[in-house]
Amino acid sequence: MSGIFKAYDIRGIFPTDINAEIAEAIGRAYVEFTGAQKVVVGRDMRPHSADLFEGLAKGLTAQGADVIDLGLSSTPQSYFANGTLKADGSIMITASHNPGEWNGFKLCLADAVPISGVTGIMDIQKIVEEKSWKKCDKPGKVTTYDIKEQYAKFLRSFVKFDRKFKVVVDYANAMGLYEFAGIRELFEVIPLYDTLDGTFPNHEANPLQTDTLDAICAKVKETGADFGAAFDGDADRCGFIDDEGNIIPMDLFTALIAQDILSNGPATILYDLRSSKAVPECIRALGGTPIQSRVGHAFIKAQMRETGAVFAGELSGHYYFKQNFTAESQGLAVVMLANLLAKSGKKIHELVAPLRKYFSSGEINSKVNGDPRAIMAEIKERYKDGHVFELDGVSVEFPDWWCNVRASNTEPLLRLIVEADTPESMAARRDELLGIIRK
Repeated sequence: MSGIFKAYDIRGIFPTDINAEIAEAIGRAYVEFTGAQKVVVGRDMRPHSADLFEGLAKGLTAQGADVIDLGLSSTPQSYFANGTLKADGSIMITASHNPGEWNGFKLCLADAVPISGVTGIMDIQKIVEEKSWKKCDKPGKVTTYDIKEQYAKFLRSFVKFDRKFKVVVDYANAMGLYEFAGIRELFEVIPLYDTLDGTFPNHEANPLQTDTLDAICAKVKETGADFGAAFDGDADRCGFIDDEGNIIPMDLFTALIAQDILSNGPATILYDLRSSKAVPECIRALGGTPIQSRVGHAFIKAQMRETGAVFAGELSGHYYFKQNFTAESQGLAVVMLANLLAKSGKKIHELVAPLRKYFSSGEINSKVNGDPRAIMAEIKERYKDGHVFELDGVSVEFPDWWCNVRASNTEPLLRLIVEADTPESMAARRDELLGIIRK
């Protein structure tokens, strides 16, 4: 059972790793750890999500907490419900982009503050394993609540465009159908895979795997759409396609949304440290304050609160908004992209083109046999003439190139990303660093 408790969530294969009985124990432990009395619970469309809800709700109510059952919902909707309904916390039943046999839980405190491995997941694990919850004499109750209309009204409150853009939407048979539902009629939508099916019959619901975007790229080109949007399994991530059928790098998309936000005045915007240096350059040029963040939603959301940032973007396609309790809202990302298109009068590829001025390796994973810390120490020493810092792993910056090397939270891997002013320099530095990492 211990293997299901991860750095950012709880996740495993149903029913061997995770099932209704374990869900009940997690519900009890959640209340024991948080003291929550009112808990919002949403779930995705996987065939076993309903079973896990029954077990989870049994555990939550047995410990005295009232459960607000959202039914089927996207993860951003569950965050919105958490804050809007002033709950003490929320749990989303989902395994995000994992294959259909997986399932799990994303845990939050009040105001959608995430519970991560360092802020409570491991404490909850210990309570589950020891069954060390207190006896409760007054059980809670389960009520249902439909958050969809309120979430739709929230998304629509940001709309500044007055034309119906043609958009190809790849729902991946998953919860993008719920995330996008409230704004669907504002667009001319060409849908792909728009029936719920938790077995994911068409492709993995993961826009980071670029081969899953082949169909939407082709459809955008075929139909002459203004852009495409491809959701992941629980719709807290989204990949975007420009009007020429090309994938928009997810870090550069951060800069696009920043352009819409900063048109309203100066603001602080976070970007994860793997992002192109074109991102902070763009934010700074528009009068914003760019601040680098480490990787991972729990860290980014905490830093947003500390700095007062209104928006943050992550290379993995997570886009965070202060207005949604510093949590993801991919529906809001779509709205703001449409705002920028309407305001600029340009096509998306024209807006992205000035940002494509550097050359990136993308994130490269390497299995390591030695001590990752020793490898990173060697990199620090090798490139000590540059600006070396350790916000997340080791980063090195030179005037014409930079890199980041960081360890995986869950696997014996080092992750490398290199960006340079020329493709030749990028390739040379990439190979040089991989030689150190993989020797």
